[in-house]
Amino acid sequence: MANWYSKVICIIFAVLSQSSHALSETQVQSFDNEPVVIRNLLVKASTLAENQYNIDSTWQAANLYCEASRYGSPEAMYRLGMLYAFGNGVEKSRNYAANLFGLAAMHGHFEAQKMLETIQIRTLDTPPCILDHVAPKHAPDLYYGDYKGSPAIDHYIEKLPKNKRWVVNLVDTISDWYQVDQKLVLSIIAAESNFKLSAMSKKDAHGLMQLIPSTAVRFNVENIYNASQNIKGGVAYLRWLLSYFRGDVVLAVAAYNAGEGAVDRHHGIPPYKETKAYVNKVLNLYQLKRHTFDEHLTKASSVIKKVR
Repeated sequence: MANWYSKVICIIFAVLSQSSHALSETQVQSFDNEPVVIRNLLVKASTLAENQYNIDSTWQAANLYCEASRYGSPEAMYRLGMLYAFGNGVEKSRNYAANLFGLAAMHGHFEAQKMLETIQIRTLDTPPCILDHVAPKHAPDLYYGDYKGSPAIDHYIEKLPKNKRWVVNLVDTISDWYQVDQKLVLSIIAAESNFKLSAMSKKDAHGLMQLIPSTAVRFNVENIYNASQNIKGGVAYLRWLLSYFRGDVVLAVAAYNAGEGAVDRHHGIPPYKETKAYVNKVLNLYQLKRHTFDEHLTKASSVIKKVR
């Protein structure tokens, strides 16, 4: 399992970072060649799957890909295979993914053939949802506290130069104080400053966690370039956001970049190119979508309809 995952993970990250489920001009043209019923299913599913960190949305996309696969669509089989390969919306299954890639490749799907050559697995383990009208098994919500697996950020930290590794120990200590997963904090630092203490953005964000002056004042940071104060302020803000969005890591990360007000106004990830890229980068490193939270810290955002 580990060897297979290490072979496929880099390809999947590359595909996801390029928003593979979004409708490119080429994909729209390929969809136009499909029968109307399949085209409509693919368009709707691809739109749902664009929000790759929303488990319910990607699960709904998987249902539609299952239906299109039952009609014999190799594109649907390939896309469903990608969801199974990475565990987006559905429970991760290398056998289901390999089987779907094989079925799509038999119909001449080029990208599916490349995936088969990469993972080098052959299986007859077919997802029940493409054999019969049944829903695929929903992916479980993953919470910090229940699961510690974030291999991507672990790998990133392993490659840090020695002159930056002291930051990791500082993050571990401060994160523990605030009961925020240190791997989430490290993922944010990687995206914000690449562990550069003196980093400064065009938007007047400073330091390791790129605090803007108003956020520094809000969380009692006196010296924004002092590493411990900067991290403490950033982690305190992140803890507040996790409470405000009731443990939804995707919304908290989006708000860390664009502000909680923007997330509230847009009822989710704001449609800013920078914010979308930022969320992708952090979540590709962190790989968990839920986090424990202190419900007494602040009231819930209006975006939150229910607590999972």
